[in-house]
Amino acid sequence: MDQMMLMMVVGGATFLISMILVFAFAGGNGMSRQARRRLEEIGAGQKVAAAAKPKSQNSARRRAESSGSKLIDALVNRLVPNPDLLRSRLAKTGFKITIFRYSAFTLMTMVVLFLTCYFVYSLSILLSLPVAFAGGLFLPHAIVGFLGKRRINKFMKTFPEAIELMCRGLRAGLPISEAIITVGNDSPDPVGKEFRGIADAMRVGQSIEDGLWDVAKRIDLPDFKFLIIAISIQRETGGNLAETLAGLANTLRKRRQIKLKIKAMSSEARASAWIIGSLPFVMFFLLWLANDGYVMKLIEDPRGAYMIGAGLTLIATGVGIMAKMVRFEI
Repeated sequence: MDQMMLMMVVGGATFLISMILVFAFAGGNGMSRQARRRLEEIGAGQKVAAAAKPKSQNSARRRAESSGSKLIDALVNRLVPNPDLLRSRLAKTGFKITIFRYSAFTLMTMVVLFLTCYFVYSLSILLSLPVAFAGGLFLPHAIVGFLGKRRINKFMKTFPEAIELMCRGLRAGLPISEAIITVGNDSPDPVGKEFRGIADAMRVGQSIEDGLWDVAKRIDLPDFKFLIIAISIQRETGGNLAETLAGLANTLRKRRQIKLKIKAMSSEARASAWIIGSLPFVMFFLLWLANDGYVMKLIEDPRGAYMIGAGLTLIATGVGIMAKMVRFEI
């Protein structure tokens, strides 16, 4: 009976992973090519259709983010609680990660964790299932959050320089549209990539404000929204936009200096936290090297598993509290 169950679980997991890979990479790419051809047709259309370009482009992009099958697309959008929020988080990473591929990776992670817990660590099904479910939801979410935060930090590092480059262009007599094109060509990614996208949108008939708000939805930064508001007010009422943007760039640079100063002042406390937090693991490793039989009693005894779990929970709680204490919003 155990052997039959083993064969059924392994066979089902293999089939599930194979189908996920096929739909995620084969079907998704086919739809992406179709969507790209549709976008090219829209871009090459007449000027009469230029006003409808943003809506058609967003619709085509949304279709490109779905799977190759309408049934699978409806299933994914029904299972995901908030597809728009997830789509926004995926866009922050800078990679072309569709909702379906994210869901496929989540399912694959759950299957791998379940097989690892059940067959490698010989845990029961009742324990393996919740561990696999929790890990499958947490790991992709944490990876996407890390990639998005890293890209936002890179964006903020070069964003003040991009604003100053825009200011120099405005003072030289360039219109705001040409200043945006200059920023896209001369700034490093991800700032340059986002501004090049705005320039491409303007070439096909989209307004500057709409292109900027599309970027604001992806990166979700208050400073970038302030830039959009300043440009919108200047285009409607006039005024010295260069001075306003110069003040914004100066504010962003001073804010970054304060963050670096706080990081330097709290470096000693963070180093102490790392040392204290790593001491239990270092001591466990040293004791294992000195006398492995003495240490293995803690692992082999069922009571030791509860003690290890309680200790890891307390360490994780302490690390989380200390991380909150040294995190400041400026």
